[in-house]
Amino acid sequence: MTENLTPSTADREIVITREFAAPVALVWAAMTDPKQVSQWWGPNGFSTKIELMDFREGGHWKHVMRGPDGVEYPNHSVFREIVEHERVVYTHGGHREGGPGVSFTANWIFEKLGEKKTRLTLKMVFPSAENRDFVVKEFGAIEGGRQTLGRLAEYLAKAEAPPGEFVLVRTFAAPRELVWSAWTSAAHLAQWFGPKGFALTVAALDLTPGGVFHYAMRSPDGHEMWGKWIFREITPPEKLVVIVAFSDAQGGLTRHPLSATWPLETLSVMTLDEHDGRTTLTLRWSAHHATAEEQQTFNTSHDSMRQGWGGTMAQLEQYLAEQTKS
Repeated sequence: MTENLTPSTADREIVITREFAAPVALVWAAMTDPKQVSQWWGPNGFSTKIELMDFREGGHWKHVMRGPDGVEYPNHSVFREIVEHERVVYTHGGHREGGPGVSFTANWIFEKLGEKKTRLTLKMVFPSAENRDFVVKEFGAIEGGRQTLGRLAEYLAKAEAPPGEFVLVRTFAAPRELVWSAWTSAAHLAQWFGPKGFALTVAALDLTPGGVFHYAMRSPDGHEMWGKWIFREITPPEKLVVIVAFSDAQGGLTRHPLSATWPLETLSVMTLDEHDGRTTLTLRWSAHHATAEEQQTFNTSHDSMRQGWGGTMAQLEQYLAEQTKS
């Protein structure tokens, strides 16, 4: 038997893995094309300015990340090995503006799992275990890496989306069964669903194909707004497809109270994927049987939809955190 004399680096590594519902060529391009990288790279709330990305062996990558607090993080990497659609290796150095620096060797490993499924593994090897622990404590490197791949997931989902479709991707530190229950149980929904500050009343919830979730949301000033889901497809705990509409107290369909040209019905497709105890929710929302005018209204409302759903997802994140602690 031959003894393996290669020293282990496990105690000085950070390894983050995620699967994407996208072909490997699309994931590769999003990771290596500077025009695309600048649109999603970095943890939540960060922006990235790429000064140089010479993607070839021996080429340099210089970029500056800017945090939500305005602090900048200059970075300089050198690409050492590139195998198209399989592997990228580079040495990296970076620091917080006015703060200590870090260095490591990064490995990006791409695995084709199907025509439209790719596993990406990010592996960072530090000079010592102390260096690794410092980066985890000082920069939140593990959570930051997860958030960065979360932003990549949302970017890829939008790239694959047909014109007009609204896409939202969020990852929660909660098991998939709990996230599924939060979306399908009246007791759970009443605790978090809707805009911040609104109270939800569940009038009916029949979780069967063709069944209805009928609810009212009451604003802080007492204004009441009714809504209705009609369940089209239910695959616990993976997929939920519903027709969404504004409603009245009797369960009839009504127009958007603030927009006469909003589609009478929209189609919502939610999928849940779990990895390492964390669940990624992908929401795809589109106009359903809409007129050209209604479709145009939907298409031009994505920014306000993103803002509204952002607040709702923040409430869900807080609720799930409370549930996992109890």
